[in-house]
Amino acid sequence: MTTSASQLLTGADAEAADRVAAALHGADPLGVAFSGGVDSSLLLALAVRALGPDRVVAVLGVSPSLAADERAAAHDVAAFIGARVLEVATHEGEQEAYRANGPDRCFHCKNELFTRISDEVVSTHGLAAVAYGENADDALRPDRPGSRAATEHRVLRPLADAGLDKAAVRRIARALELPCADKPAAPCLASRIPHFEEVSPEKLAQVERAEKALRELGFSDSRVRHHGDVARLELPEAEIARAVSGPTREAVLRAVRAAGFRMVAVDLAGIQSGAFTLPLVSATGASK
Repeated sequence: MTTSASQLLTGADAEAADRVAAALHGADPLGVAFSGGVDSSLLLALAVRALGPDRVVAVLGVSPSLAADERAAAHDVAAFIGARVLEVATHEGEQEAYRANGPDRCFHCKNELFTRISDEVVSTHGLAAVAYGENADDALRPDRPGSRAATEHRVLRPLADAGLDKAAVRRIARALELPCADKPAAPCLASRIPHFEEVSPEKLAQVERAEKALRELGFSDSRVRHHGDVARLELPEAEIARAVSGPTREAVLRAVRAAGFRMVAVDLAGIQSGAFTLPLVSATGASK
C-alpha cells in the first residue's frame, strides 16, 4: 500500500481509522486472522498503518474449505498492503462436529483456527494479541457462531468495536485503493453444503471446481450449493438470464457436470447470504 494511498482518508473515514488504531493500542505485535476478503484486508491495512509492517503478521488458515484461487488472491492483497503472511494448516475436517455440519459449523472452524494460532503462532512470533475482521453489521447477525469462538479465545474485533459497518468497510477500502475493495463476499466452501449433510473434502472439491468454471465463463459471483447429484447455482440476478440462454447455457451445463454433478439447477432468487443457516438459527433462537 503506497504512502499516497494511506493518506487518502479524510473526515469520518479518517476518524474511523483512528478509532481502529485506538482499539489496537498496546496490542502489538499483532496477528490478524486473514482471509483476503474485504473485512480482514481492511483490518490488516489499518493495523499496518497504525502499528507498522514489522509489528503485524497476517495469519491465513489453509484447509480444503479454502479455494486455491482465494488463497492466491489473499497473498496478492497482503503483498499490496506490505504485510507478512504466515500460513497455518487447520484441521477442522478431522472434527466430527464440523463434519456433521450443524448450524454451529462455523464455530468449530473458527475455534480450530484460533486454537492453531494460539498453539503455533502467538508464542513463536511473540504476539501480544490476535484480531479478526468482524464488522458492526456482522456482529448483529444471529448466523455467525464463529463470533463465539473469537470471544472464547479473546480475539479482538477492532472494526466492530470502532462501529464500522459493511458500507464503511467498503468505502474505506476503496479510499485505501485495496485491490479487494469491490470483491464480492466469499464465504468458505463448506457454506455451500446444506446443514446436517456431511462436509467432506470430495464435496468441497466439487464446489471449488464448479465455481472456478463459472468464474472462467465470466460470471462475477456465484454459490454452487451442493445437493448430492444436483448443483443449485446462485448467481447475481442480472446474470441469471445469460446463464440459461444461448451457448452460455450449454457451457454452464458442461462445466458444472465436469465438476462431478449430474444435474444443474439455477436458483431464480439469486445469491442468498446465510441461505442455509439463517432459517435454522431464527427457528431455534440459537445464539452466536
